[in-house]
Amino acid sequence: MSEGKLLECVPNFSEGRDAAVIQQITEAIESVEGVRLLDVDAGKATHRTVVTFVGEPEAVIEAAFRGIRRASELIDMSLHKGEHPRMGATDVCPLIPIANMTMEEAADCARRLGERVGSELGIPVYLYEAAASRPERRNLAAIRSGEYEGLPAKLQDAVWRPDYGPAMFLPRSGATVIGARDFLVAYNVNLNTTSVRRANSVAFDVRENGRVRTGADGKAILDADGQPERIPGKCPTVKAIGWYIEEYGIAQISMNLTQLDVTPLHIAFDACCESAHQRGLRVTGSELVGLIPRRVLLEAGKYFLHKQGRSAGVSEKELVHIAVRTLGLDELGPFDPGKKVIEYVMEDSQASSLVRKSLSDFADVTASESPAPGGGSISAYVGALGVSLGTMVANLSSHKKGWDKHLETFSECAEQGQRIKEELLRLVDADTRAFDSIMAAMRLPKDSETEKRLRKDAIRAATIQAIDVPLQVMKAARASMPFIKQMALMGNPASVSDAGVGILCARLAVEGAYLNVRINCAGFEEVDYTERVLSEGQELLSAANLLERETMEIVNRVMTS
Repeated sequence: MSEGKLLECVPNFSEGRDAAVIQQITEAIESVEGVRLLDVDAGKATHRTVVTFVGEPEAVIEAAFRGIRRASELIDMSLHKGEHPRMGATDVCPLIPIANMTMEEAADCARRLGERVGSELGIPVYLYEAAASRPERRNLAAIRSGEYEGLPAKLQDAVWRPDYGPAMFLPRSGATVIGARDFLVAYNVNLNTTSVRRANSVAFDVRENGRVRTGADGKAILDADGQPERIPGKCPTVKAIGWYIEEYGIAQISMNLTQLDVTPLHIAFDACCESAHQRGLRVTGSELVGLIPRRVLLEAGKYFLHKQGRSAGVSEKELVHIAVRTLGLDELGPFDPGKKVIEYVMEDSQASSLVRKSLSDFADVTASESPAPGGGSISAYVGALGVSLGTMVANLSSHKKGWDKHLETFSECAEQGQRIKEELLRLVDADTRAFDSIMAAMRLPKDSETEKRLRKDAIRAATIQAIDVPLQVMKAARASMPFIKQMALMGNPASVSDAGVGILCARLAVEGAYLNVRINCAGFEEVDYTERVLSEGQELLSAANLLERETMEIVNRVMTS
């Protein structure tokens, strides 16, 4: 999986009945390269369509802008009637960080999008949630109060001056709310009962809002202000209610998890299990509605492995499998992570990915007459194999009888190994892409002076990338070596030879990648840059050679003792 940033956008358009209009809006969104349309949910009663798409931040900002622009051209709010609250043709447009992004970065994207919508389209824009310009504007309901019909008066109120765009009522487009928020997970937990009342009892135990406190007479106890006192639930930021699903013949606890960093999915699941058990019920499985970020299942997998007293330093595939089985996500139907996890849905076609090939296919394509994949990709793969051996030693050692007190240490080491392995596997394909970029730059036209300049710039950028990728391989492989050395020293003695092979692979990866750094630096005109890179590479190689010698001394000592 690429390490690139991934941003989701879920704009709500005030049109849910005219399929042609909806299609034109989504086509505008999909016209941006690098954006993947995940869902289009049109509602006739609400007269509203919720669109979900993801991509790199810049592509998402551009796609959102094009969607908002097209909606302002096609939707006339003066004619709009629907059951859902609304104030504009594009009513609300939240941005959600999915992978390798902070909330503040998403909020910055929202502000940039808002500024562009306000200045280029002349639409009043309000910022909300994490992008809000002031605390009282964080809540969407507060901004949307009065809805479209209340906008003329609202825009004249200095308190409600828009963050971007004119403080002017536009009958056709209305106003738009743009912001950044956490990912919302719609999650249902299945119970072995058909009783909605009992399901609600569990929901009240779990949800943040809890239940109303009652006295011996069963009546609500009121506070000093005359409002019912509440007993808070176990899970902050969680909303929940019980309901009966006739299709499945069971009651469920239907939850919205609004802040995964406060209450992750696996914590909410365990809270439901505990409450159900106390009430004589049993959780039989669960159901995810819509798509989820990969981290949700990875965190759950690690959590359940830790509860089992097992190392969490296993492969991503196994972590996902443990999460799916423990949560019972496949109880009501097949659960395919490839169709439910956003990052997996976003992955490029696997046909061109080296790391997705079988070992024999990888060897065949390497042995072909094509110059790529070459030594750089092989070095990265050898490094991945080396750190995988070290990780194996950590995991085996965590299970050794009588070594339970070392479980946490070995688990942490194995998790570190898995992270380095994933980075090196990513670099296997990155090295080939870097070579392809140089070839593509070489093929650019060079007839005019402008074309010559553009070609030269492209070759320079591609060459720097071709130097940087093997340098990253050197760094990652070098970073794995202290960990492998530690496994040779403290791991299961029966596996010390595996640690030895691992350190040899790691050192070979460093030296092999350095050969690629050197050949790609040769002839590059920026001497200061190449001297610095080559010096850094030599330091990494020297350190790798020393670590290999030290580790092999340990390996040989253990094997002969």
